[in-house]
Amino acid sequence: MKNIRNFSIIAHIDHGKSTLADRIISECGAVSDRQMSAQLMDTMDIEKERGITIKAQSVRLTYKFNNEEYILNLIDTPGHVDFSYEVSRSLASCEGALLIVDASQGVQAQTIANVYIALENNLEIIPVLNKIDLPAADPQRVKNEIEHVIGLDCSSAIEVSAKTGIGIKELIETIIQKIPAPNTNDEAPLKALIYDSWFDSYLGALALVRIYDGVIKKGDIVYVMGTGKKHEVLDLMFPHPLSPIKTKEITSGEVGIVILGLKNVSDVSVGDTITLATNKAAKPISGFQKAKPFVFAGIYPIDTDKFEDLRDALDKLKLNDSSISYEPETSIALGFGFRVGFLGLLHMEVIKERLEREFKLDLIATAPTVTYEIYKTDGSLVKMENPSDMPPVNEIETIKEPYVKSTIITPSEFLGNLITLLNTRRGIQTKMDYITPSRVLLEYEIPTNEIIMDFYDKLKSCTKGYASFDYEPIDYRAGNLVKLDIKVAGETVDALSIIVPNEKALSKGRDLVKAMKEIVPRQLFEVAIQASIGNKIIARETVKSMGKNVTAKCYGGDITRKRKLLEKQKEGKKRMKAIGKVALPQEAFLSVLKID
Repeated sequence: MKNIRNFSIIAHIDHGKSTLADRIISECGAVSDRQMSAQLMDTMDIEKERGITIKAQSVRLTYKFNNEEYILNLIDTPGHVDFSYEVSRSLASCEGALLIVDASQGVQAQTIANVYIALENNLEIIPVLNKIDLPAADPQRVKNEIEHVIGLDCSSAIEVSAKTGIGIKELIETIIQKIPAPNTNDEAPLKALIYDSWFDSYLGALALVRIYDGVIKKGDIVYVMGTGKKHEVLDLMFPHPLSPIKTKEITSGEVGIVILGLKNVSDVSVGDTITLATNKAAKPISGFQKAKPFVFAGIYPIDTDKFEDLRDALDKLKLNDSSISYEPETSIALGFGFRVGFLGLLHMEVIKERLEREFKLDLIATAPTVTYEIYKTDGSLVKMENPSDMPPVNEIETIKEPYVKSTIITPSEFLGNLITLLNTRRGIQTKMDYITPSRVLLEYEIPTNEIIMDFYDKLKSCTKGYASFDYEPIDYRAGNLVKLDIKVAGETVDALSIIVPNEKALSKGRDLVKAMKEIVPRQLFEVAIQASIGNKIIARETVKSMGKNVTAKCYGGDITRKRKLLEKQKEGKKRMKAIGKVALPQEAFLSVLKID
């Protein structure tokens, strides 16, 4: 027991977390040089391409120090804010964490968010400065920043370069010396925290667990506290970067994979507790909660025949990612599809990309929305995820929208641009702190609706990519909101409806119809594009009709011949306008997302 070290790595995106994990694995000799590959812990193509960790991985390593063998369990965490619940469960499984900060960039927003989770779990935090081989590295400035912002003593911070291998040996020895051994009890009833789960096509749903108390053996009958179901342990394994190692038992303080032969990942939810059916633990490990979707969007197949394929693809994806939720919905404009709930915007992008790649589907997503709370005049409360479900205006007492608390760190030269952007997005400033004379930390409360479209892109472009952004949901607040509908040729296009603040409705409506005018193809009749709130039209553009020269064949004779043909054309256009339908191209739906 005293030779086990469970630790995690906390870092902002691009600060070298995956590279450092690779370097620690190869230093411990778990993988030979021939089998080593870059970003060994990232298993998905999207992770490697984008340089992000989406799915947390774990690895068990052994290291000899002072003639004793130590077991190091490296529990990797995703970096992005969308997966902060998974991060909190991974950190709850550890006794210590490495806080990695890029020695050239300094402290960023996600670093702060994840450090606070680690501090809540009372972890031993070791500050590590990475990328010290870069010409722009300034370790002393970064140490001062960590001390100022987080309040950690950085006098003994370790300087490493994951790329070249400088300081890695010293880092591993510091982990062994500073991070405490797990404080557990083999004799107590079994208590194991599931901090990750995924689906294997041969073995079923696998649970990656950290054992707090007791021992789990092959053949035990276990009880999952969240679902209240009993299962037999078919097999046990220790995680390894290449292939897991089988074992007969996992004792307290250790990390391992439990195979229960389940067909569904939702039976082993992240954060749940496993105990023995015969000798149950008194209460589960605290902090368990069901994954709550945060952003909703409609996903439709471009080819309407592919609806069943999309359903199968979502079913299969849910086996690996139990945090997505979906239900069928129909749209007049887009046909049959699904309303899908995601943890956040990055999660939405990743899921859409995985559906397209892994299942070879062509999809279109509608504008993302959040959940609104609508208090009706009869006193009832309705939760609305889709703008087209909004009750009539006369039945609504108040509409409440969700808010987030956001942390932004930016170079001070971009402060003016940033405050302007936040004010246009209805942000309320709660804190402003100069970390150093050239870097500022801002805290704002912003309506979630304002950050889910293109806020991140705008933030990056107005700060030349230097600002970092992190958010967490706080509460619901009443807002003066209206539903903006777009009508094409007199028909409301349900997939384009959005919820906007009343004061922005007019300008947003004008921008939308202008953008739509460029995209809607010209017909043989005039097409009116209108933005409306309820029955009131607030903006209109007209797509001119295509002219056909019907008088071309008249080369002489009386003017009445031409007039007769023109009158006939006029009648035809009138009739077409009454019964004509307009097929909207895919770009029309994307244009809504791009409107400033």
